Amino acid sequence: MKQIASFLFFLTLLISCSEPKPEGNAIIKGNIKGLKKGTIFLQKIQDTMVVAVDSVIIDGLSEFTMHTNVTEPEVYYLHLDKKDGAEFNDRFDFFVEPGETIITTTLEDFEKDAKIVGAKNQEKLYEFKLISRRFNDQHLRLLKSSFEARKQKNEELLTANDLEYQRMVKRRYLYTVNFALNNKDLEVAPYVTMNEIFDANVKYLDTIANGLSPKVQKSIYGSQLIKYIKDRKEYEAEKNTISEEASKE
Repeated sequence: MKQIASFLFFLTLLISCSEPKPEGNAIIKGNIKGLKKGTIFLQKIQDTMVVAVDSVIIDGLSEFTMHTNVTEPEVYYLHLDKKDGAEFNDRFDFFVEPGETIITTTLEDFEKDAKIVGAKNQEKLYEFKLISRRFNDQHLRLLKSSFEARKQKNEELLTANDLEYQRMVKRRYLYTVNFALNNKDLEVAPYVTMNEIFDANVKYLDTIANGLSPKVQKSIYGSQLIKYIKDRKEYEAEKNTISEEASKE
Protein backbone atom coordinates (compact mmCIF):
# COMPACT_ATOMS: atom_id res chain seq x y z
CA MET A 1 0.00 0.00 0.00
CA LYS A 2 2.87 2.34 0.86
CA GLN A 3 4.42 1.67 -2.55
CA ILE A 4 1.13 2.46 -4.30
CA ALA A 5 0.68 5.64 -2.26
CA SER A 6 4.24 6.72 -3.07
CA PHE A 7 3.69 5.98 -6.73
CA LEU A 8 0.47 8.03 -6.82
CA PHE A 9 2.21 10.92 -5.02
CA PHE A 10 5.07 11.07 -7.50
CA LEU A 11 2.64 10.66 -10.41
CA THR A 12 0.60 13.61 -9.16
CA LEU A 13 3.77 15.65 -8.70
CA LEU A 14 4.93 14.79 -12.22
CA ILE A 15 1.61 15.80 -13.75
CA SER A 16 1.51 19.09 -11.85
CA CYS A 17 5.08 19.92 -12.88
CA SER A 18 4.36 19.12 -16.54
CA GLU A 19 1.36 21.45 -16.77
CA PRO A 20 2.15 24.56 -18.88
CA LYS A 21 2.74 27.66 -16.77
CA PRO A 22 1.84 31.15 -18.00
CA GLU A 23 4.91 32.89 -19.33
CA GLY A 24 5.77 36.56 -19.08
CA ASN A 25 5.35 39.39 -16.61
CA ALA A 26 2.43 41.00 -18.47
CA ILE A 27 -1.10 39.58 -18.67
CA ILE A 28 -3.66 40.73 -21.22
CA LYS A 29 -7.25 39.79 -20.40
CA GLY A 30 -10.19 40.68 -22.55
CA ASN A 31 -13.69 40.15 -23.84
CA ILE A 32 -14.95 40.70 -27.39
CA LYS A 33 -18.72 41.04 -27.22
CA GLY A 34 -20.46 39.15 -30.02
CA LEU A 35 -17.50 37.00 -31.01
CA LYS A 36 -18.27 33.29 -31.24
CA LYS A 37 -15.47 31.97 -33.43
CA GLY A 38 -12.13 33.43 -34.45
CA THR A 39 -8.47 33.73 -33.57
CA ILE A 40 -7.00 36.58 -31.56
CA PHE A 41 -3.33 37.44 -31.95
CA LEU A 42 -1.16 39.47 -29.61
CA GLN A 43 1.42 41.13 -31.87
CA LYS A 44 4.40 43.46 -31.67
CA ILE A 45 6.90 44.98 -34.06
CA GLN A 46 10.22 43.19 -34.00
CA ASP A 47 13.01 44.06 -36.45
CA THR A 48 10.52 46.07 -38.57
CA MET A 49 8.24 43.00 -38.83
CA VAL A 50 4.90 42.41 -37.12
CA VAL A 51 5.19 39.14 -35.18
CA ALA A 52 2.71 37.23 -33.04
CA VAL A 53 3.83 36.57 -29.47
CA ASP A 54 0.66 34.81 -28.31
CA SER A 55 -2.71 33.74 -29.68
CA VAL A 56 -6.06 32.39 -28.54
CA ILE A 57 -8.66 30.46 -30.54
CA ILE A 58 -12.18 31.56 -29.67
CA ASP A 59 -14.86 28.88 -29.95
CA GLY A 60 -17.97 29.83 -28.03
CA LEU A 61 -16.64 31.95 -25.16
CA SER A 62 -15.58 35.50 -26.07
CA GLU A 63 -13.21 35.96 -23.13
CA PHE A 64 -9.45 35.45 -23.50
CA THR A 65 -6.17 35.68 -21.62
CA MET A 66 -2.71 36.10 -23.15
CA HIS A 67 0.80 36.63 -21.82
CA THR A 68 4.01 38.32 -22.84
CA ASN A 69 7.23 39.55 -21.29
CA VAL A 70 8.18 43.23 -21.34
CA THR A 71 11.26 44.99 -19.99
CA GLU A 72 9.85 48.48 -20.56
CA PRO A 73 6.54 50.01 -21.70
CA GLU A 74 5.98 48.84 -25.25
CA VAL A 75 3.21 49.05 -27.82
CA TYR A 76 1.49 45.82 -28.82
CA TYR A 77 -1.34 45.11 -31.23
CA LEU A 78 -4.47 43.06 -30.74
CA HIS A 79 -5.48 41.50 -34.04
CA LEU A 80 -8.71 39.62 -34.63
CA ASP A 81 -8.61 37.27 -37.59
CA LYS A 82 -12.18 37.05 -38.86
CA LYS A 83 -11.23 35.86 -42.35
CA ASP A 84 -13.07 38.83 -43.87
CA GLY A 85 -10.13 40.35 -45.71
CA ALA A 86 -10.27 43.55 -43.60
CA GLU A 87 -7.03 42.97 -41.74
CA PHE A 88 -6.29 46.56 -40.73
CA ASN A 89 -9.83 47.20 -39.48
CA ASP A 90 -9.40 44.34 -37.03
CA ARG A 91 -6.29 45.58 -35.23
CA PHE A 92 -5.51 48.29 -32.68
CA ASP A 93 -2.46 49.34 -30.72
CA PHE A 94 -2.07 49.67 -26.96
CA PHE A 95 0.69 49.99 -24.39
CA VAL A 96 1.73 46.94 -22.39
CA GLU A 97 3.65 47.16 -19.13
CA PRO A 98 4.37 44.59 -16.40
CA GLY A 99 1.11 43.70 -14.69
CA GLU A 100 -2.44 43.34 -16.00
CA THR A 101 -4.15 45.00 -18.95
CA ILE A 102 -7.91 44.65 -19.43
CA ILE A 103 -9.47 45.00 -22.89
CA THR A 104 -13.16 45.08 -23.78
CA THR A 105 -14.50 45.65 -27.29
CA THR A 106 -17.08 44.37 -29.75
CA LEU A 107 -17.11 42.24 -32.85
CA GLU A 108 -19.22 44.87 -34.61
CA ASP A 109 -16.60 47.64 -34.32
CA PHE A 110 -13.45 45.98 -33.04
CA GLU A 111 -11.18 49.02 -33.13
CA LYS A 112 -13.51 51.92 -32.38
CA ASP A 113 -15.27 50.23 -29.42
CA ALA A 114 -12.03 49.17 -27.72
CA LYS A 115 -11.74 50.22 -24.08
CA ILE A 116 -8.42 49.44 -22.44
CA VAL A 117 -7.49 49.68 -18.79
CA GLY A 118 -3.77 49.57 -18.18
CA ALA A 119 -0.88 51.56 -16.76
CA LYS A 120 -0.18 55.28 -17.17
CA ASN A 121 1.11 55.13 -20.77
CA GLN A 122 -2.04 53.38 -21.94
CA GLU A 123 -4.23 55.83 -20.04
CA LYS A 124 -2.55 58.73 -21.85
CA LEU A 125 -2.63 56.97 -25.24
CA TYR A 126 -6.37 56.46 -24.84
CA GLU A 127 -6.76 60.15 -23.96
CA PHE A 128 -4.77 61.12 -27.05
CA LYS A 129 -6.83 58.88 -29.33
CA LEU A 130 -10.11 60.41 -28.17
CA ILE A 131 -8.97 63.83 -29.39
CA SER A 132 -7.28 62.40 -32.46
CA ARG A 133 -10.53 60.71 -33.44
CA ARG A 134 -12.20 64.14 -33.59
CA PHE A 135 -9.58 65.31 -36.07
CA ASN A 136 -10.13 62.15 -38.12
CA ASP A 137 -13.89 62.70 -38.15
CA GLN A 138 -13.40 66.31 -39.26
CA HIS A 139 -11.05 65.15 -42.00
CA LEU A 140 -13.65 62.67 -43.28
CA ARG A 141 -16.34 65.36 -43.28
CA LEU A 142 -14.09 67.65 -45.33
CA LEU A 143 -13.31 64.86 -47.80
CA LYS A 144 -17.01 64.15 -48.26
CA SER A 145 -17.79 67.85 -48.65
CA SER A 146 -14.99 68.32 -51.19
CA PHE A 147 -16.14 65.28 -53.15
CA GLU A 148 -19.63 66.76 -53.47
CA ALA A 149 -18.16 70.19 -54.30
CA ARG A 150 -16.16 68.71 -57.19
CA LYS A 151 -19.28 67.02 -58.56
CA GLN A 152 -21.09 70.34 -58.42
CA LYS A 153 -18.00 72.26 -59.64
CA ASN A 154 -18.26 74.50 -56.59
CA GLU A 155 -14.82 76.12 -56.59
CA GLU A 156 -15.67 78.43 -53.69
CA LEU A 157 -16.51 75.50 -51.41
CA LEU A 158 -13.41 73.60 -52.54
CA THR A 159 -11.22 76.58 -51.60
CA ALA A 160 -12.96 76.94 -48.23
CA ASN A 161 -12.52 73.24 -47.50
CA ASP A 162 -8.85 73.40 -48.44
CA LEU A 163 -8.28 76.31 -46.02
CA GLU A 164 -10.22 74.49 -43.28
CA TYR A 165 -8.13 71.35 -43.88
CA GLN A 166 -4.90 73.31 -43.50
CA ARG A 167 -6.14 74.83 -40.24
CA MET A 168 -7.18 71.39 -39.00
CA VAL A 169 -3.74 69.91 -39.78
CA LYS A 170 -2.06 72.79 -37.94
CA ARG A 171 -4.30 72.27 -34.88
CA ARG A 172 -3.57 68.54 -34.93
CA TYR A 173 0.18 69.12 -35.08
CA LEU A 174 0.06 71.67 -32.26
CA TYR A 175 -2.08 69.37 -30.12
CA THR A 176 0.38 66.49 -30.62
CA VAL A 177 3.38 68.69 -29.81
CA ASN A 178 1.72 69.96 -26.63
CA PHE A 179 0.65 66.44 -25.68
CA ALA A 180 4.21 65.16 -26.05
CA LEU A 181 5.67 68.07 -24.07
CA ASN A 182 3.12 67.60 -21.28
CA ASN A 183 3.91 63.88 -21.05
CA LYS A 184 7.70 64.05 -21.30
CA ASP A 185 8.12 61.47 -18.52
CA LEU A 186 6.15 58.81 -20.39
CA GLU A 187 7.07 56.63 -23.36
CA VAL A 188 3.80 57.57 -25.04
CA ALA A 189 5.29 61.01 -25.86
CA PRO A 190 7.87 59.86 -28.44
CA TYR A 191 5.51 57.13 -29.64
CA VAL A 192 2.73 59.51 -30.73
CA THR A 193 5.32 61.94 -32.10
CA MET A 194 6.74 59.29 -34.43
CA ASN A 195 3.30 58.03 -35.43
CA GLU A 196 1.44 61.31 -35.86
CA ILE A 197 3.84 64.16 -36.75
CA PHE A 198 7.04 62.54 -38.03
CA ASP A 199 6.96 64.95 -40.98
CA ALA A 200 6.70 68.06 -38.81
CA ASN A 201 9.37 70.75 -38.86
CA VAL A 202 12.50 69.25 -37.33
CA LYS A 203 12.73 72.08 -34.79
CA TYR A 204 9.45 70.91 -33.22
CA LEU A 205 10.69 67.32 -33.12
CA ASP A 206 13.93 68.54 -31.56
CA THR A 207 12.00 70.43 -28.87
CA ILE A 208 10.07 67.29 -27.98
CA ALA A 209 13.14 65.02 -27.94
CA ASN A 210 15.20 67.44 -25.84
CA GLY A 211 12.34 67.78 -23.36
CA LEU A 212 11.98 64.04 -22.73
CA SER A 213 13.19 62.71 -19.40
CA PRO A 214 16.52 60.80 -19.54
CA LYS A 215 14.65 57.52 -18.98
CA VAL A 216 12.27 58.13 -21.86
CA GLN A 217 15.07 59.28 -24.16
CA LYS A 218 16.69 55.86 -23.67
CA SER A 219 13.43 53.96 -24.24
CA ILE A 220 12.51 52.16 -27.46
CA TYR A 221 10.51 55.07 -28.86
CA GLY A 222 12.72 57.79 -27.42
CA SER A 223 15.75 56.22 -29.11
CA GLN A 224 13.84 55.89 -32.38
CA LEU A 225 12.81 59.55 -32.28
CA ILE A 226 16.34 60.79 -31.54
CA LYS A 227 17.80 58.66 -34.35
CA TYR A 228 15.10 59.82 -36.75
CA ILE A 229 15.83 63.49 -35.99
CA LYS A 230 19.57 62.90 -36.51
CA ASP A 231 18.90 61.21 -39.87
CA ARG A 232 16.52 64.03 -40.92
CA LYS A 233 19.11 66.69 -40.11
CA GLU A 234 21.81 64.85 -42.06
CA TYR A 235 19.49 64.39 -45.03
CA GLU A 236 18.38 68.02 -45.06
CA ALA A 237 21.97 69.26 -44.70
CA GLU A 238 23.04 67.09 -47.64
CA LYS A 239 20.06 68.29 -49.66
CA ASN A 240 20.93 71.94 -48.98
CA THR A 241 24.56 71.35 -49.96
CA ILE A 242 23.52 69.80 -53.28
CA SER A 243 21.12 72.69 -53.89
CA GLU A 244 23.80 75.28 -53.18
CA GLU A 245 26.30 73.58 -55.48
CA ALA A 246 23.71 73.35 -58.24
CA SER A 247 22.92 77.09 -57.96
CA LYS A 248 26.60 77.96 -58.43
CA GLU A 249 26.83 76.11 -61.72
